[in-house]
Amino acid sequence: MGSCCESNCAIEKLRGRQRGTLKAVLGINAIMFVIIAGGALYGKSTALLSDSLDNLGDALTYGLSLYAVSQDAAAKGKVALFKGGLIFIGACVVLAQIIERLIFPVLPSYEVMGVFSLAGLVANSLCLFLLWKHRNEDINMSSVWECSRNDIASNLSVFIAAGAVWFFESGWSDILVASCLVILLLSSSFSVIGSALKELRRVTT
Repeated sequence: MGSCCESNCAIEKLRGRQRGTLKAVLGINAIMFVIIAGGALYGKSTALLSDSLDNLGDALTYGLSLYAVSQDAAAKGKVALFKGGLIFIGACVVLAQIIERLIFPVLPSYEVMGVFSLAGLVANSLCLFLLWKHRNEDINMSSVWECSRNDIASNLSVFIAAGAVWFFESGWSDILVASCLVILLLSSSFSVIGSALKELRRVTT
């Protein structure tokens, strides 16, 4: 009886820690989405828009993950599958923006790109730090970790693109980086979906 109680208490403590971390990173990403999306529209940057949509997708992902903390393995697998779908939709939105920029070219503001990408890097580094200890706990938290890790690469890519826009005085580097981010998002989406399907097969057999 005592051993069972100790086991249940340990699980509840783990879930409590996961909830606390997810609430923190959800709030950070929701705020950063509003800030970076505003910067992307003002600076006319497709790469920065991709960055902001990544933050929105992460905020939704963390909300779903918060729900999944107390659920069984099957529910966590389904939530992870849905997260993969959200990442895929985000990639498609950015791809549509790239096509629009190819048809109607603009020169984005490298100052706005640089400042907002650095702000995003600071925020996402904090999220990555908070999620580090949870990355191998279950499919729910590992999929969250996958999303957060992508954010760092996204921020760095946008910052590099800002430097290229300044140096070459061309919007092509913005489009190129946005295209690379689409590939990253698609790769992450397939990875999360694959892991989720594997988990669902495991718990249903």
